[in-house]
Formats: sequence, C-alpha cells, structure tokens
Amino acid sequence: MADQELAPVFQLQRMYLKDLSLEQPNSPQILLEQQQPQVDIQLAMGAEGIADGVYEVAVTATVTTQLGDRTLFLVEAKQAGIFELRNLPDDQIQGILGVVCPQMIYPYLRAIVSDVCTRAGFPPILLAEVNFQAMYEAQLQQAAGNGEAPSVN
Repeated sequence: MADQELAPVFQLQRMYLKDLSLEQPNSPQILLEQQQPQVDIQLAMGAEGIADGVYEVAVTATVTTQLGDRTLFLVEAKQAGIFELRNLPDDQIQGILGVVCPQMIYPYLRAIVSDVCTRAGFPPILLAEVNFQAMYEAQLQQAAGNGEAPSVN
C-alpha cells in the first residue's frame, strides 16, 4: 500500500477553453478588401499551482491580421488544462509543466483558432507546430542569465 502512495503520478484532470476573444473593428468594409493581410502570431504559456500537486497550464495564442494600418481581425484564445503531478522531483515537474503539458494543450488551441477565423468569415489561420522543449530551454537560459530560479510562469 505504501508503494502505491509513492508512485509517480502524471494525469490530465481536465482540458478546457479558458478565454476566447474575436474582434473585427473595421467590418464590414474591410471584408471587401482583396489584398493579402499581414498576420502576426504571438504565443505564451504559463503554469501555476492551484492545489497540492495540481497545476493549471495554459497556452495563449494572439493572432492579429492587418491591412496597412487597419485591423482586419484579432483573435485571442487561451486553452488550459488541469494536471495532477505527484511524487516527482521538482526539476521533472518543471519540465513536464513547461514541455509535456503545453504539447497536450496546443492541438486544441490550434483547432480553436482555425475554427474561429473560419466562423468569422475569414480563411483559417493554421498555427505552426511549436517546439515547446526549445521554448522551455530558452526560458531556463533566460532565468539563469538573470540569476533567477527556473520557473514555468
């Protein structure tokens, strides 16, 4: 029985859409434009403890499309998951929260962004694959350069 209590645990409790926003400030006139818009995509991720051994991990995509100085549309979507991690070393927990959890969440975020763009009357925006391992390692290097302890937030 004691062995079961000390066994490592990594489990997805729940996946959910935490926030979604669509803005079309220049519609309907901008919908008549035939030019190719400029697309800017920003990704962010974060993790925080919400209970003992339970964490919320979120990945946010902000997609801005513009024609010149006019905004065609802006989509911001935040997909999140609640994960249980127990009986693991702290360095492994940080790696799981910074790499594995976002990799599980991201496909759902990609689908949401594409779907919202299509439902708004625009061609779908297909978010590229992301190397969360490289992002996590860059965060670690940045934290080390600043003399901070590694953190996923």
